[in-house]
Amino acid sequence: MAQSVNSHSGVLLKPFTAEDDANLREALKRCSAATYEAAAQFRKTGNTEHLPAIVLGIIERYVEPDLRAKLKDADDDLRVIEDLGIDSLTMMEIVILVEDVLQMTINNEELRHLRTVGDVKTFIECKVRGLPLPKPTKFIPIEQIVSVMPIQPPFLFLGEASVNAHGANAKYKISGQEFFLQGHFKDNPVLPASIMLEALGQLAVLFLIEGQVGEAGKTVDHRTIFFTSCEGVRCHRVCRPGDVLSLSIKPKRLKSPLATFEGQIRVGQEKAAIAEEITLTFGFAEEIAQPVPQVAPAEQPVALNPAKSAVNA
Repeated sequence: MAQSVNSHSGVLLKPFTAEDDANLREALKRCSAATYEAAAQFRKTGNTEHLPAIVLGIIERYVEPDLRAKLKDADDDLRVIEDLGIDSLTMMEIVILVEDVLQMTINNEELRHLRTVGDVKTFIECKVRGLPLPKPTKFIPIEQIVSVMPIQPPFLFLGEASVNAHGANAKYKISGQEFFLQGHFKDNPVLPASIMLEALGQLAVLFLIEGQVGEAGKTVDHRTIFFTSCEGVRCHRVCRPGDVLSLSIKPKRLKSPLATFEGQIRVGQEKAAIAEEITLTFGFAEEIAQPVPQVAPAEQPVALNPAKSAVNA
């Protein structure tokens, strides 16, 4: 049977017959019509742009109805277990359906580090295109953020965060107790736009510190990270106490001594602010070598008295 390859994605295309279409409809009968349409287009064209819709549609099929609204935000930082309630058995059902729909094979061992929706989407695309699998997302609790960041409370505007090879995400809830809100503005507390930009910059600092940038044997020295410039900053929404900011940054250029990121802030589904470019300067420090444990020398045999040795000889 004739096969071809999508020149853009590198996906091997097989003929999509009427029987294949009927089987696909049957496999996705409990998914949305949009999921079927995306899957059919992918099978016909090999266009990987349809993969996110397929993956989200299949995940939605297995998520409890009251949790499905979370998927509508298309937040790649959603945790599969904690936020969507998907246990290991349900995850296996999702994988089996993905294998059937996308005509691929997934090793169970490869699933161990998939913790977020973004991890799953990236993993599936890499498998389909035959690319190396990326490192899993690293989740960083607020205690660890405070321990590694050079910026400290009350001027730290990151809650829990996650970092992977493609960028970083974090949350920050405006409590209303921030010191600067006392005068910004009188009887009308509003988060300053400069603080939103600062929060994005702090997330970029966390990305640099958490080992996503480096040269062999080196790590980024947090004492060398400073703000350099920003461009294309626009605010789209007023943010007030009680709002939860969803921050995200993605690296655009990383070459010592400069790192440039793009960033955005959302509140729910509303865009609050964007920065086309945030540039930081940074430097490397030699990693501290871990001490090598000393092995106790083997016990030596007791030396004989030379005089006695001579007598016994």
